[in-house]
Amino acid sequence: MHPKARYLFTAMMDVDPDKEALFNEVYDTEHVPELLKVPGVLAIARFTLGTLRMSIGGEIKTIVAEGEPKYSATYELENAEVLTSPAWAKAVEKGRWPAQVRPYTRNRRHTLRKVM
Repeated sequence: MHPKARYLFTAMMDVDPDKEALFNEVYDTEHVPELLKVPGVLAIARFTLGTLRMSIGGEIKTIVAEGEPKYSATYELENAEVLTSPAWAKAVEKGRWPAQVRPYTRNRRHTLRKVM
C-alpha cells in the first residue's frame, strides 16, 4: 500500500457478458489513467472474483460469497474528500465510460475504508 494512503475506496460491479471486452479495455486504457490524474489518488488495482478454497478448522472448504460482483477495483486515496472533488467528478465522466460502459454495469457496490 502507498505510504500516503489513508483511505481505500472499492468499486465492485458486474457487467453484461457481451460488454466485458469493452468494459476491460475502457477501464484499463481510459478510466484508470484518468482517475490516476486526480490529485489524491495514489494507486489503483483491478481484480476479478476467484474461487476461494481454504483450510478452516482442519478442513479444506470452498467459500462461496453469494451475489458478490465479478469485478472490483481498489483506489488508494490520500483523503476521503478526493471522491467529492471537482477533479474526481470530471474524471469519472471522461471518455467512453459514461455512455458506452456504465449503462451495462449492474450489482454495483462501493465501500470506503479508513486505513488503520
